[in-house]
Amino acid sequence: MRLRPFRSPSYRLTIRARLTLVYGGLFFLAGLALLVVTYFLVDQSLLQKFTFQAPMPELANPPGIAGGARVRVLIDNNPDLVYYMDKQAASLRHATMVALLQQGAIALLVVGAAAIALGWFIAGRLLSPLHRITDTARRISTAPAADRGLHERIALRGPHDEIRELADTFDAMLARLDQAFDGQRRFVANASHELRTPLTLNRSLVELAMHRRTASDDVKRLGETLLDINGRHERLIEGLLLLARSENEVVERRPVDLADIVDHVGLQSAGVAAEAGVTVAVEAAPAETAGDPVLLERVAQNLIGNGIRHNAAGGWVRAATATRDGRVELEVSNSGPVVAAYEVEGLFEPFRRGSERTRSDQGVGLGLSIVRAIARAHGGTVTARPREGGGLLVTVSLPR
Repeated sequence: MRLRPFRSPSYRLTIRARLTLVYGGLFFLAGLALLVVTYFLVDQSLLQKFTFQAPMPELANPPGIAGGARVRVLIDNNPDLVYYMDKQAASLRHATMVALLQQGAIALLVVGAAAIALGWFIAGRLLSPLHRITDTARRISTAPAADRGLHERIALRGPHDEIRELADTFDAMLARLDQAFDGQRRFVANASHELRTPLTLNRSLVELAMHRRTASDDVKRLGETLLDINGRHERLIEGLLLLARSENEVVERRPVDLADIVDHVGLQSAGVAAEAGVTVAVEAAPAETAGDPVLLERVAQNLIGNGIRHNAAGGWVRAATATRDGRVELEVSNSGPVVAAYEVEGLFEPFRRGSERTRSDQGVGLGLSIVRAIARAHGGTVTARPREGGGLLVTVSLPR
């Protein structure tokens, strides 16, 4: 057994806290240095000689002795008085230095606390543009679709400093990305529209050739093959158009009950399911939401159709609607081949299908991609997980 090296937990301070600590630390260092210098200067000044001035009692002048000489004689002849005066001077010096240290330390703590609070406030004001940039980037990164939040801009106002330059650069990058995604969607839509016309013309010409009286059996079989290929291409073009449309956010929404949609799609799929030998069961509970009924119906069609298509004879498909925790859900599960867990996320990418699903001659690899795009356009999510024994369980969650 390998032992993992012990790693102490790391505590990360914000830039605001670090700046405040730096400001406060520098202020305390400067204040402490000033207090020490003041202490030594006052201490040196107190060591200088000073003169006591005190009223002296009137004494009779002895013969031949002046007044000043009389006082000096009194001090020189009284050592207790000299000791008392030196003791008073030392006590005064000690009291002065202690008061200087105590009052200076208290003043340093009070003014230092005020400086830390002011530093915290100033650091917050200076870093507020960075918080705005971070919030914008977080909203874009957490958008349901990669290109859904690219229309947002920071639009920072203020002096043209380094932070303003960073915000303007970020806005320019978002504008370029938004333009690139819009161009990609327009290209897909325009190309799909342009390809629709020749495919329709090809189908008409093939059908005309097949229904001629002089058409041989080989021509008819070739026509059926060409019609199948043409139909597959038409479904592909239709899927691309729907995918490009569903990637845009739904603006006009109407009340929709997913239960009614699932019931309707279940009845429509009964014939296809019977031909494939698959049983379709619908458990429709009220699940009211708001959105585009046509797009939401396409979600149910794709999920139930995939469940029928990627199944085995004698299999089953179950579609259920429910309301949980303020959201409406559509769950579609089916039997079928085993799907590896690492393949599930790839099934939602365009033209990506699992190894067992590529055998289908009807799918074009856009069904689940369209489901996820429509769900995101309605502010919802799509999740899938493999079932034990085979098949998938797909859950579409939408706002109520």
